[in-house]
Amino acid sequence: MAIILNIETATKNCSVSLSDKQSILALVELNEGQFSHAEKLHTFILKVLKTSHKTMQDIDAIAVSKGPGSYTGLRIGVSAAKGLCFALDKPLISVPTLSALAKAFTMDKRDFIIPVLDAKRMEVYCTVLDGSYNEIEKTSAKIIDEHSFLDILNKGKVFFIGDGAEKCKGIITNDNAIFLEDYFPSAKEMASISYKKFQENDFEDVAYFEPYYLKDFVAGKPKKLF
Repeated sequence: MAIILNIETATKNCSVSLSDKQSILALVELNEGQFSHAEKLHTFILKVLKTSHKTMQDIDAIAVSKGPGSYTGLRIGVSAAKGLCFALDKPLISVPTLSALAKAFTMDKRDFIIPVLDAKRMEVYCTVLDGSYNEIEKTSAKIIDEHSFLDILNKGKVFFIGDGAEKCKGIITNDNAIFLEDYFPSAKEMASISYKKFQENDFEDVAYFEPYYLKDFVAGKPKKLF
């Protein structure tokens, strides 16, 4: 038995699951088009525990989506995960956000999948995975143009998944490109990754772990009152 609390806050989807090995015991998430993580996250944690008839003491590890994604969302999720790890004396597991997003879609082993998250303007956070979900191109921030991912697109079907897929769809016209727009990172898909890391004792240093922001935070200009 390995009871893992999975926390996903990298995008507008506030998502929490409790898993036993790779099986989901409970899942609570909300994506209402805005960031409500600060208000909802701890309530969702209590809900998955209650639904599963578990307590905080039953948890063996806490997993958190490490990014890339929203600066504020990641800070909220990682802060909550680290606080629970300190309080419960449990290990911390980090899950790459894009890897978990890719697992929301099942594909043929011969195909490729590119999880893409909107990074504003014409830029996306992305990585390239093969049909077995192995990373073949490291996570990066890319400006999308008509030549993006041509080397992969020339090899076979490529599924673009995530809220950055709509942006790609308007620019990438290759016949091998398939766009899956209505997908967001979820704590549901975190379970298989977090359990594998748990088995391998692949834990983070709770004191020093930081989210993978990929880009520096840039604050928006305050709105004028008058």
